[in-house]
Amino acid sequence: MNADSGAAPPFTPPAEAPPAEAPLWRRLATPAGVLAAVAGAFACVGTVDPNQPGHYPVCPLYALTGLYCPGCGGLRSAHAFVHGDLLGALHDNAAGVAAYLAFAVLWTLWAVRAARGLPVRLVLGRTPLWVLGSALLLFTVVRNLPFGGLIRP
Repeated sequence: MNADSGAAPPFTPPAEAPPAEAPLWRRLATPAGVLAAVAGAFACVGTVDPNQPGHYPVCPLYALTGLYCPGCGGLRSAHAFVHGDLLGALHDNAAGVAAYLAFAVLWTLWAVRAARGLPVRLVLGRTPLWVLGSALLLFTVVRNLPFGGLIRP
């Protein structure tokens, strides 16, 4: 892309990690805060059962059309995952379980690199984003077809 075109670049990298000279607690503060927030969310969903009506809002897409979005069943999946029911979690939302595992891997890489004082960057090109988007679209379509009962919440 020509710098004179006036268009913004498609991706602006995040700010660099604190320098390696920074104390370890400072380098790990942000990853620890994100982990605490995610753990708190999982603790809430693990405590308040989404299978009981009235605790959480209904998916607007499902309420209006009767179609399952890629996130439908995500709270039930997280609840089952917290309670160690991996098969139940996969049944409620397999894409959600994949996202939980991807978060765990990416968070670990982030924390290790931050602890070592290395810059943390995740730069995805167009191809991985198209593959991810296509996979979610396929997941959504299949779970709404008559033979998609195994991945329907």
